Amino acid sequence: MSLLRVESLRTFIDSADGTLRAVDDVSFDVSSGETFALLGESGCGKSMTALSLMRLLPDAGRIAGGRVLLDGCDLLALTEAEMRQVRGRDLAMIFQEPSTSLNPVLSVGRQIGEVLSRHTPLRGDAAKRRAVELLDAVGIPDAPRRLEEFPFQFSGGMKQRVMIAMALAGDPRLLIADEPTTALDVTIQAQVLELLGDLQRSRGMGMLLITHDLGIVGQLAQRVGVMYAGQLVEVAERRAFFERPRHPYSQKLFAALPRPARRGAGLETIPGSVPSLAASFAGCRFAERCAHAWARCRSEPPSWHGTDAGHGVRCHLYAPGAAPVDRAGAALPATPERDDRQPVPAPLLEASGLKVHFPIRRGLFKRTVGQVRAVDGVSLGLTSGRTLALVGESGCGKTTAGKAILQLIRPTAGSVRFGGEELTALGGERLRRLRGQMQIVFQDPYASLDPRMRVGDIIEEGMGALKAGAAAAERERRTVGLLERVGLSGEMRGRYPHEFSGGQRQRIAIARALAVEPRLLVCDEPTSALDVSVQAQILNLLRELQASLGLAYLFITHNIAVVEYLAHEVAVMYLGRIVERGSAAEVLGDPKHPYTEALLSAVPRLDAQGQRPLIVLRSDLPSPANPPSGCHFHPRCPRAMPQCARDYPTETRLDDTRRVRCLLYG
Repeated sequence: MSLLRVESLRTFIDSADGTLRAVDDVSFDVSSGETFALLGESGCGKSMTALSLMRLLPDAGRIAGGRVLLDGCDLLALTEAEMRQVRGRDLAMIFQEPSTSLNPVLSVGRQIGEVLSRHTPLRGDAAKRRAVELLDAVGIPDAPRRLEEFPFQFSGGMKQRVMIAMALAGDPRLLIADEPTTALDVTIQAQVLELLGDLQRSRGMGMLLITHDLGIVGQLAQRVGVMYAGQLVEVAERRAFFERPRHPYSQKLFAALPRPARRGAGLETIPGSVPSLAASFAGCRFAERCAHAWARCRSEPPSWHGTDAGHGVRCHLYAPGAAPVDRAGAALPATPERDDRQPVPAPLLEASGLKVHFPIRRGLFKRTVGQVRAVDGVSLGLTSGRTLALVGESGCGKTTAGKAILQLIRPTAGSVRFGGEELTALGGERLRRLRGQMQIVFQDPYASLDPRMRVGDIIEEGMGALKAGAAAAERERRTVGLLERVGLSGEMRGRYPHEFSGGQRQRIAIARALAVEPRLLVCDEPTSALDVSVQAQILNLLRELQASLGLAYLFITHNIAVVEYLAHEVAVMYLGRIVERGSAAEVLGDPKHPYTEALLSAVPRLDAQGQRPLIVLRSDLPSPANPPSGCHFHPRCPRAMPQCARDYPTETRLDDTRRVRCLLYG
């Protein structure tokens, strides 16, 4: 008997646009000790399914039908008072964003204690001892002290661990994990995933994992369900799903993933977007985006078809008499790729010994008592038509380095030469004119686009400020051309940012950057919050623009899959310094620095045979205000030697393009 059985669940949300069918006839089951993964794009209904199981719907939401059986007990038939006893004790949830899920004015111990007092007989010292045990179990060091601290005193990875400890406090039989690693670095993500797997095996819990990351699915799940527009369209065992996904939507998700084998080729994309769930669907909900759709798909809803043992799909292609479709083409035809190690022209950008230190001021007179060494001696070069990826954990100084190169933050020391001109010595009108050749695409298009301005005005603003296309008619013509260049319609220039999807907003941000005809584009995590299908569109666009315009990209990211696909060179940054750099093939194929090895080992792979042994780092990133002595990485390094605590390694040249800072190679 299944631990959890969901039968024909339907959840509707009343809105101004009509009734949204957020979850529409969804059925699946989860056994004890099993992980069932719900996969799909944003807006497909994954999180709403989880909230329906917990009965934590928004005020406008309602469960319109179906059953949710937990060990045979129908949760939808319980009163709210009875359901409060189930939440936390039998059924617990890890929410997607720990920063907003934890109460900022209550200590961590108080919040864990609330769960214990609600669902266990523990009180007082016994409850405190149990809370310490829970923090120890999720890998938080010095648990008795951290128990008295508040959420703002924890890093993102630590906050996620606190959320896991709270979820486990009631010893639940089923754990729902909603995008538990979305905002985490790959090293912290690896720790959290390993922790979840260990806890599940030791406790025999069932787990419902909600994610859009296929690598995480391949690492944790035993079975997979793919959701689209409120419905499950495919359910299969993990191995069968990864070997041969059946539904055209599942095939498109695989084809959209950036992989090293697809370097030099365009990624498969899914045209259009998830349809409005307020619409009335006559046929298949994926039909308008499906390359295999025919008349029946638009007029008749597909039934559920079993193709193999445990493998089901909702698609007319598998109906009796229809020829099954094989896996859709994984990518566009490859094009010859330049060798990353070939000689390149003189650099367009050269940064040498770049430092950005922020003063720490305290006391009545705000005296400087220390420095935050955000960037501490970075040197790198970038050539036109090539991409340099700057990778590392959050807090290592990547974004600060990018802003300092563009002089958006004035460096404390060092040199930045652009086209042979020293930027740190410039100011006023000369620097203002050069800004047209250096632009940035920020990480969050929601925050970087003015919500009160129309899209056309946002794009034209830079032209007017830098006198690029002075006549209004010329600026409007160029705006239309830029929108079409990034895959949008010129007619959209009169809309506001809130009328676009996340991927479309990122395209607008790219169009704004291109409006002043730059030679260098700093891309700060431009795909971090996007679904895999939208990410593929942005990567294809950046690749096409580089090929046609000869743009140089400084690509700041912690997504190694994107680096493998797009970058020519890679620089690995740790605590304000570059610890390894070289061609993408060298650094990613044969990492030398232990930190690079740990980063790459933490990346979940679709192919288990290509997965490196996991290297779990011992602790979190140290503070740049008080870096460790010697090599900054030595407290976390699995290969540290006594001299690593005394001496910071000088840069060792391994070959013409390869550099590393490590005493193992000194």
